Amino acid sequence: MPDIARDLALLRDSTDRLVTAAARLDDAALAAPSRLPGWTRGHVLTHLARNADALVNVLTGLPMYPSAEARDADIEAGAPRPLTAQLADLRETAGKLDVTFGSLTPDGWAGRCELRNGVTDVRARIPFRRLQETELHHVDLDTGYTLEQVPMEFLGQEIDFLTRRFSGNDTVPALALTAADGRTWRTGRDEGEPLRVTGEAPALMGWLAGRTAGGGVTADGADLPVLPPL
Repeated sequence: MPDIARDLALLRDSTDRLVTAAARLDDAALAAPSRLPGWTRGHVLTHLARNADALVNVLTGLPMYPSAEARDADIEAGAPRPLTAQLADLRETAGKLDVTFGSLTPDGWAGRCELRNGVTDVRARIPFRRLQETELHHVDLDTGYTLEQVPMEFLGQEIDFLTRRFSGNDTVPALALTAADGRTWRTGRDEGEPLRVTGEAPALMGWLAGRTAGGGVTADGADLPVLPPL
């Protein structure tokens, strides 16, 4: 089961780093492209605020978003706001989510919940799910925070999570991943001799998470497979 206390501590630190980085921007920088195709930095910050609201919904028994269309419309509507409004929204919604986490009893963390697109997960993994958002989207903001700066505790968890997600997926060939520090993972199709894939842990995570095309990752005598979108 997830380590809730550890994930909450990592999330609070991650949120502080993200807000501090965002506060160094100005309105022009906020309107500039992020690393995500078609999204400005304003889109990224608005998405993070709305995601915090959505996770409060999940933890209080409501649908995560009213609809996919409403989610997308909210992000588009909020993206052009000035930095002061974006920061206030980000801080307020992150604080509301943290209060919600703090209000949960042991029973409140038990059981499963429904996220987007029919995906379900244990409620105890919601802090880690939010940590994924803050860490990866901090990189997406393109303000100097890189995959190599992601905390090692999160890095290992994220590779574990992503390799589990692709495990048994027939569209992904059998893969045996080895990080430069010796950690190993198996993922992809269950059948067949696995393709050996190696790289530094940040490069492996970036490839698995769709943040890179596989720079710094090598396959043993073959091209890296194209992974399905998350």
